Amino acid sequence: MASGDADAAAAFVRRYQSRVYGLAVSVVGDSGLAEEVAQEAFVRAWRHAATYDPRRGRVPTWLLTITRNLSVDAIRIHHRHRIDPEPMLAGLAADPPVDPFGSHDLRAGLLKLPPEQCRPIVLSVFYGLTTKEIADQEGVPLGTVKTRIRRGLAKLRDALGVGSDER
Repeated sequence: MASGDADAAAAFVRRYQSRVYGLAVSVVGDSGLAEEVAQEAFVRAWRHAATYDPRRGRVPTWLLTITRNLSVDAIRIHHRHRIDPEPMLAGLAADPPVDPFGSHDLRAGLLKLPPEQCRPIVLSVFYGLTTKEIADQEGVPLGTVKTRIRRGLAKLRDALGVGSDER
């Protein structure tokens, strides 16, 4: 695809279109807007295929990160209202799960968190809200949101067996 091969691009789209669209619709909550986001994600992947570095992550992760970022941008542009993380949480708990980043362990770890820790992490990571925006939306103090995110991420690190940075 990086060399401009149209057949490779078509195969790439066929392979990932359901995951890209699924992530986009779960984040933006609107099928029409999700189609636009998905299309733009593939256009960006096509344009920037030559810059993909396999040492930094797998292709699906790279593509879904592009999709997530575009979805967050679309929300900010098109939806200036309260964002409900419940559709994303329901998708993570579904059978079969909506697992946008292909990590069963991450999904399981998020589902084990108490809702007051899981919600702000989902709002921050999947929807791109700042801690201030989350505090305003959830009606809790900013420090409470920061504490919930910090504690939730610590629990996720433990669940995933990821060490914290020791400096």
